[in-house]
Amino acid sequence: MRYAVLVTGPAGAGKSTFAKSFMTHLAASKRTGHLVNLDPAADPSSFEYEPTIDIRDLISLEDVMSELEYGPNGGIVYCFEYLLQNMDWLEEELGGYEDDYLIIDCPGQIELYTHHPFIPTLVQHLSRMDIRTCATYLIESQFMEDKYKFFSGVLSAMSAMVNLEIPWINVMSKVDLVTLNPEDPSGGARNGLRKKKDIARYLDPDPLLIATTRGDKSDKTNPRFHALNQAIVQLIEDHPLVSFLPLDLTDTDSLEYVISHIDYTMQYGESEEPKEPHDLDEGDFQDLE
Repeated sequence: MRYAVLVTGPAGAGKSTFAKSFMTHLAASKRTGHLVNLDPAADPSSFEYEPTIDIRDLISLEDVMSELEYGPNGGIVYCFEYLLQNMDWLEEELGGYEDDYLIIDCPGQIELYTHHPFIPTLVQHLSRMDIRTCATYLIESQFMEDKYKFFSGVLSAMSAMVNLEIPWINVMSKVDLVTLNPEDPSGGARNGLRKKKDIARYLDPDPLLIATTRGDKSDKTNPRFHALNQAIVQLIEDHPLVSFLPLDLTDTDSLEYVISHIDYTMQYGESEEPKEPHDLDEGDFQDLE
């Protein structure tokens, strides 16, 4: 059985860094893993591990932008359209790996996951190849600075989950940039001080964070958005699909916690046959006489 993890999320969420750490963990655990780069705009020097399969061997964003004069976003869309027209290339590249873990690093254009058919079509191809697939969706802890920005991330994650229809894990990355200690000499980190109970309201999104009462003087939100906020609150309450696992890549236990959830979601190793014990003979018991 082969396994594939789609590493998705908006630009700057730490997808490539997570993929690198994932590869390091697999190597330390004596598990076979391969990095698959599906970002045609990726910088070759940014990879600590050389991709086993690289979409840039088929098409690159740089070539598309120079030859067709497309912008970055239009170029990404063109690259994925070209990939879907040449899926036999990807299937041939994937064909040589059995009983392996494929970590697929995806680009940061969230529209690829939320409403375009490209990634869902790719997932269908992987399924037909008998590759058990799940997705991780990363957003960074900076989203906790602005509750409205955070809930836009929640809605994009929900949209991607519905669009892809595969086992799914949402991850709050860069949690090391949030401190729980007000006496931390570093001053906490970029995202300021947070209490555990406050962080919990974001990891398991509490829609009341953006709930407002009409006429509430303490609420600085434009009154025109009151009805929209209430609709978002109702949607999240009616469809509580999104929750986040905290990821601190400076903490090995945090990484192992996330990967264990990925393994469980894909039922990693469930179909593996138990290893047969080696045959025993009389010589194996001589020390016991």
